[in-house]
Amino acid sequence: MAAPLTMSTPRDRPAIPAVLLNVCFVLAVLNVVFFPAFYGRGWIFDDQGLGMPTDFVNVWSAGRLALDGHPALAWDWGVQKQLQVAVLGQSYEGNFAWHYPPPFLFVAELLALLPYGLAFVSWPLVSLIPYLAAMRAIVGRPFGLLLALAFPVVMTNTLVGQNGFLTASLIGGMLVLLPTRPILAGICLGLLSYKPQYGLLFPLVLIATAQWRTFVSAGVTVVALVLVSWLAFGSDSRQAFFKWMPMFSQAFLTEGRAPWGKMQSIFALVRYFGGSEPLGWTFQWVMTATVAATLVVLWRSRVRYELKAAALATGTLLVTPYLFLYDVMVLAIAVAFLMRVGLAEGFARHELPVLGLAAVLLMIYPLLGAPTGFGATLLVAGLIAARCGAWRKRAAQPAGQPSALIMTSAHPQ
Repeated sequence: MAAPLTMSTPRDRPAIPAVLLNVCFVLAVLNVVFFPAFYGRGWIFDDQGLGMPTDFVNVWSAGRLALDGHPALAWDWGVQKQLQVAVLGQSYEGNFAWHYPPPFLFVAELLALLPYGLAFVSWPLVSLIPYLAAMRAIVGRPFGLLLALAFPVVMTNTLVGQNGFLTASLIGGMLVLLPTRPILAGICLGLLSYKPQYGLLFPLVLIATAQWRTFVSAGVTVVALVLVSWLAFGSDSRQAFFKWMPMFSQAFLTEGRAPWGKMQSIFALVRYFGGSEPLGWTFQWVMTATVAATLVVLWRSRVRYELKAAALATGTLLVTPYLFLYDVMVLAIAVAFLMRVGLAEGFARHELPVLGLAAVLLMIYPLLGAPTGFGATLLVAGLIAARCGAWRKRAAQPAGQPSALIMTSAHPQ
């Protein structure tokens, strides 16, 4: 029988380690202040007033096509690029293809009601709000807001106008709400269906732990989204989505139209170092099976809930081959759960240095163009595994016997 899911509530609030507070403050300032200073010009538009080719243009143009009564054309690469070139005022190499399920057209439509530049600015700012709320709730104190702004991928997600904040907030919201508000947790999970590649681990864990209210709530939400989008955008949109998906998979997972270094999965890592596609899939499926089995065992154990949640958020990134750096925003959720535990119990001597190394790997991606985000995810996964092992050891010790885990003080030196 699976253990009940409950989040711990610390009775006291130890001080935040000075080094952690200072590093997070510096990173947050870099994201909040230096971003507009360095990218205020040449972010959305260049010096000639032409639009900069980047990911957000596919969202806005898909919304524009839907508003104009042609939602199914959002998945047509040729039509999309023609509209995008008109919006940007210049052409570019390759494609910014729309590949989301039809329900996400509702978000695209709302953004397309605004002028392109205003929509670009609004999207990261609006989606930042639920992300901040989720991080604050997970950490359990205002420091969660600083940690959220300090996460290195914040700048990357904002720069390209992507949906990393939304994805992180839905996963974070689901994990925060699951112990006490299972139906709301299911709604968050159902809304996450706009990212189908995240659809493996969550249902598996819910079934393994008999969280049926959340499971049903998520299913009802998905069905409702499908029905509403079908009424709004017609059958042609659903058919277009399934028609173009094989071409999209062929282009990005077989042909490598996006450089392999841009994707942050073990599949991409193998391809980045010259491995064949079958070898990449072999590594990916082995990792997926290992992560899935580990999570089922972990979630059915009596390990504290925060570690289960951190492991699930991290595992979500490890099991999908299609993962870009902005998707690694989800890693902030795992880090937040680790912070909640560390601030309550104290940090092991290695934990903050390892988290610092993970942050460095995320920050140096623009310099290397390599799957450094995958390395950061593995580091966080290792910290979670170490915490789970230490928790089990302490739980197995007789009462009164001191723990063998050496912790650093949570108080600044």
